[in-house]
Amino acid sequence: MAPGMKARIDDRPEELEVEAADVAEHGRSAEGETTALDRRLFLQLHAFGGAGETGSLVSALEAAGVDGVLYEDVHDPTGVALLTASESPDRFVTELRSFLQAPPFSELAPKPDLTMLGRTYALGYEQDLVETLVERPRRRILDPGLRWAIWYPLRRAGSFEQLSRKEQNAILMEHGGIGMAFGRAGLGYDIRLACHGLDRNDNDFVVGLLGPELHPLSVIVQRMRKTRQTSLHLERLGPFFVGRVAWQSRPE
Repeated sequence: MAPGMKARIDDRPEELEVEAADVAEHGRSAEGETTALDRRLFLQLHAFGGAGETGSLVSALEAAGVDGVLYEDVHDPTGVALLTASESPDRFVTELRSFLQAPPFSELAPKPDLTMLGRTYALGYEQDLVETLVERPRRRILDPGLRWAIWYPLRRAGSFEQLSRKEQNAILMEHGGIGMAFGRAGLGYDIRLACHGLDRNDNDFVVGLLGPELHPLSVIVQRMRKTRQTSLHLERLGPFFVGRVAWQSRPE
């Protein structure tokens, strides 16, 4: 604008279309109607070194009534990881924070590079949202038959977001088909968590693979390398935490 000229009242950008602020998870009933639920389960993994034995850790977890799982790290002979679950993220910075600041966990060496935090989410077609978002993931992490776990974060490349919804769905079905096949065979189950804005390294998702044996979980990762999502549309993957269950809280 030239000096001395005044802006006209109508010299302003057109009003932008604003998307509704809907934070609920959505599914679809058997009749095809859209359903919604504003509940989800948050899961957080904290890894530590310097645990010469796990007996004192288990005793402390049981005494405090912690809801979660203690893993022994296959890559570190003194390593462990604590996975906790809550519908309220406040619990991680209140009860759990105080618990971890006291012995015996305060005597361990934290591994912040392996810290993971995510929330369950729905894809939009699930009929039972409570089962999908809360009950099933909690049941899986506390299943005594699923002794082994692989946890890792990932970030999708921007190329995925540029695809049409139809192309995205086809890619996700290819990826999800592998998980369903292994689940039907009882060899491995996945837990998918969104971590947008929750991850210190700006990852998009946290994935947990749980099974009775480690080898099939490794095969799941191997098979997924060949999918279009992993081979073409991932920016980064990992680090990986691999562990075996040392303790689980009792399901309510």
